[in-house]
Amino acid sequence: MARPSPSSLAAAAALLATQLAAAQTLPAVSVTGKATETAPGLAGFSDPPARLPMQALSLSAERLADAGISQLSGLTQLDASVSDSYNAVGYWSQLKVRGFDLDNRFNLRRDGLPINGETVLSLANKAAVEVLKGSSGMQAGTSAPSGLVNLVVKRPLADDATTLTVGAIQGGTVEASVDHSQRFGTSREFGLRVNLAAAHLDPTLHNARGHSHTAAMAADWRVSADTLVEAEVELNRQSQPSQDGFSLLGNTLPDARRIDPNINLNNQPWTLPVVFTNTHASLRVQQKLAGDWRAQAHLGIQRLRTDDRNAFGFGLDCNENSTFDGAYYCDRYGPDGRFDLYDFRSENEHRDTTALDVSASGPVQLAGLRHELTVGGLTSQYRSRFQRQAYNFAGIGNIDGSAVTAPNPALTGENTNRDERSNELYMRDRVAISASTSAWLGLRHTRLHRESVRTDGSRATDYSQGVTTPWVALSHAIAADWLVYASWGQGVESEVAPGRDRYINQGQSLPALKSRQTELGLKTGTQRVEGSLTVFDVRRPAWRDIVLPAFSDCSDKSSCERRIDGYARHRGVEASADLKWSGGGLFASAQKLRARREGSTDAALNGLTPPNVPETTLKAQLRQDLLPGLQAQLGLQHEGRRYATPDNTIPVPAWTVADAGLRYTQLQGQQTWIWRAAIDNLTNRRAWREAPWQFEHSYLYPLAPRTLRASLEVRL
Repeated sequence: MARPSPSSLAAAAALLATQLAAAQTLPAVSVTGKATETAPGLAGFSDPPARLPMQALSLSAERLADAGISQLSGLTQLDASVSDSYNAVGYWSQLKVRGFDLDNRFNLRRDGLPINGETVLSLANKAAVEVLKGSSGMQAGTSAPSGLVNLVVKRPLADDATTLTVGAIQGGTVEASVDHSQRFGTSREFGLRVNLAAAHLDPTLHNARGHSHTAAMAADWRVSADTLVEAEVELNRQSQPSQDGFSLLGNTLPDARRIDPNINLNNQPWTLPVVFTNTHASLRVQQKLAGDWRAQAHLGIQRLRTDDRNAFGFGLDCNENSTFDGAYYCDRYGPDGRFDLYDFRSENEHRDTTALDVSASGPVQLAGLRHELTVGGLTSQYRSRFQRQAYNFAGIGNIDGSAVTAPNPALTGENTNRDERSNELYMRDRVAISASTSAWLGLRHTRLHRESVRTDGSRATDYSQGVTTPWVALSHAIAADWLVYASWGQGVESEVAPGRDRYINQGQSLPALKSRQTELGLKTGTQRVEGSLTVFDVRRPAWRDIVLPAFSDCSDKSSCERRIDGYARHRGVEASADLKWSGGGLFASAQKLRARREGSTDAALNGLTPPNVPETTLKAQLRQDLLPGLQAQLGLQHEGRRYATPDNTIPVPAWTVADAGLRYTQLQGQQTWIWRAAIDNLTNRRAWREAPWQFEHSYLYPLAPRTLRASLEVRL
């Protein structure tokens, strides 16, 4: 695929600016009905998104409902910078942002507090999902450089309201929910919001029946005009067999048009569901102080329990019990479609997180300049406990799903328990240099301590580390509702060399991986249009196992060392627009990404593109009123070519999918009925949706087939 030239990018920028300017002259939009919820400030700043010197996106619950999104993995439908990263039905969501994997341990937040994303996170009680793109160092002590995803919990509304929803999805899935908010007390100082949701899961994917439910309650107490106390608790559970991936067949990419996307290779008679049981709770106190200052204390807990089970396909003839004519396919399936099948079981996994954030924010006058300052501290603890696991050869599978094998559930493998303590001090500041120019500063210092040990007491590691991550930006209003900005920031990741005797630095803490991102952007925001054009450059150091002299590989004792070797560099251009006109609107984004490996001592690695990263991405959601109350909706997703393996020898073709739907709003007295009906993958396109490189193995996941869904939402 040809790279865009500077002139073509400049032309695209000029065209976008012209279209956005034209959109601002559209007639006023008339909106009726109850006010929707507003999420707290993105990235910790109170300024509206159009005034922030960063790319941050807030997706409301209503927008997610229109797109039929009930899992985090659905965000890939709406934003060009977000793509799949090993997303299987029945398992937790994994995302890429700007080509980097989000780390589910460190890159997820819930109302701003850190949580673990190695579970299914319910959206039933979420008012919005926020995506902060790029450098996450000012928001997180350690995290992958791609950004953060924050879940905004539904809180009691100012007005009493009840919403009932029922829905059905082709295949047999049926779901229902209730969302009730009410205020009490002589001055309505007490608020309560209850969310209940349940679903019988039966997708078109075979052998994937399950169920899920969520029960959540949020309460607040407006003690006075200056004091607000909020508490909430959420319980959710999902039980569903997960989806096994397809893979390369030897050195061949199988033709997706000849693969039934409904086949689930996790279809053995002994297949068990993956069960996620989660508890989340928080207590937040907000207090107004003198001089427009505010203070906040926010405590959150997360308790996760998982039974992870799967009939897992991995390679062919890489097990002493399997044979394939002496050929080895350890990172893909065999040329004839066969693969080694393993009985994997890791039950009663516990992942517990506790976090406390205390902060204060307000204006300060220093050196004749006005500062909007936030200072605070965050302390968090993470603890995971596991039992022994099964990962045992169970026979030979086949991609047509016809093979039947016997179970092998013996707990023969060790797991790894982990503990982490993190204490962070942070500062954010917006300095008004003039009426149109602001400087933005962020600084976070983190002291962390991490321990790990195998369940048999072996491979123990224990280390402490201190890291500091700065962020700076400069923004200037070039005209009314137009902003240009430049920013630079760092992120950091902390790792330890594996506790295996093959490493000469086994169990030792490794130098912190400090990534950095530079970004230039143009933004606009009014009631009718929001848009941006952004150029970014992210550079992240890379680990590699270096084979030492006198050894041919890393299989012998003291044969290699894990060290920094070069870096991953992701450079790209993003454009987005959220246009609103009388009777319709367009929500669209595009990204052109050049992701490459650079600076390695192994010249063969330099210039390679990481697997499963599309070069070109386009997402669009168009809506237009047809008749009073009736709106047509059209969705478009395009993801360009990507590679299935790190050596870039096998490309995976681009694909484009269209979705179509209708939304009918009907007034019944004081009630509002919203009918939704949609067809996803309208043309029944068959292609490989993603090609994740996971566990040093190539996997392939197909696009879901054409699927019908319908729902009714009643607002009382």
